[in-house]
Amino acid sequence: MKKRLLLAIVVVIFAGFKTKAQVNPGDRIKGIWLTEKKDGKVEIFRTGNTWSGKLIWGNSILDENGKPKHDVYNPDPKLRSRLLQGLVILTGLEYEDGKWQNGKIYNSLTGKTYSVVVTLKGNSLYLRGYIGFPILGKTTVWQRLE
Repeated sequence: MKKRLLLAIVVVIFAGFKTKAQVNPGDRIKGIWLTEKKDGKVEIFRTGNTWSGKLIWGNSILDENGKPKHDVYNPDPKLRSRLLQGLVILTGLEYEDGKWQNGKIYNSLTGKTYSVVVTLKGNSLYLRGYIGFPILGKTTVWQRLE
């Protein structure tokens, strides 16, 4: 009886270690984020070894009649019929050395896509969008929603 109890405790302890070892530190950005202007909510999720984000709510996803808006500013005419709600606007983020990099962020209000580097500080997500070099870019700060 004591051997079974001891064995059960050991199994539980090792199972806990295995679970913690499998946690990817890049997953810390998963969740729902409120944009800096508080006019949109983006859900960040993992897809394989990268992270992406989709627009789940926003002031600009419905027209004045409450009808869903489309991605009308997209430079690709074939994509202009996509709905803004649910649109994946953040793609390809790879976690390395405490930041997420090599990703792209799409601005549906202009139809422009930028490279992006993301850092996390507490409940604030710093997204630096740029063309060419990060030093030439602009940073926006999103807040985590619980």
